[in-house]
Amino acid sequence: MSTTEKMIQQVLELREKGLARGEIAKELHLSEETVGWLLTRGSDSEKPPADVYIGWRSIGVISKRLNDLSSIFADIVYEECDKMDIDVSTIMGIAINGIPLATTIAGEMDLEIAIFRPPKEGSDNAAGSILSNFASVRDKNIVIVDDVLSSGATMKGAIDYLRANQGNPVLCLAIVNKQRFDDIDGVPIRALIRTHVV
Repeated sequence: MSTTEKMIQQVLELREKGLARGEIAKELHLSEETVGWLLTRGSDSEKPPADVYIGWRSIGVISKRLNDLSSIFADIVYEECDKMDIDVSTIMGIAINGIPLATTIAGEMDLEIAIFRPPKEGSDNAAGSILSNFASVRDKNIVIVDDVLSSGATMKGAIDYLRANQGNPVLCLAIVNKQRFDDIDGVPIRALIRTHVV
């Protein structure tokens, strides 16, 4: 089975579970345009949209690998905080895939962990929420963590949420940045890998 056939199968399975196109795009780290193409199975004459599929399962299935990755991210946080002359008190993971990364980074740095749940597509809660069993964000310098920065919309939503709730977003981290920009609303982005279609 080709990669495209596997992706079509994944997209169709997620749609059968009730996920909307935008939710499928977030889940698979693809553009909504690509998800639409995959849902229609792309006609032979229609060229697929330019996009990059990101899979990091070989890291995510072994906790030691996540811990090793957190050491790299912690080093990046220390470097950026030194440049900005600030201290960070909280690492905030974006649900779902940012949570294990944020947890291991917070553990590596002995910091608090907060969890941000982006709004569901079509939800009345347009801002998202912070899970109450974890750290609050008010009056804290916060590093935001997600696995892949695709369009930047989820990260921007997290930044907007923090600012609206008196939190101070100081840095965004991702394993992969699929965009060419280096910040979102003035908050620097650092990723281990940057991809783009040439």
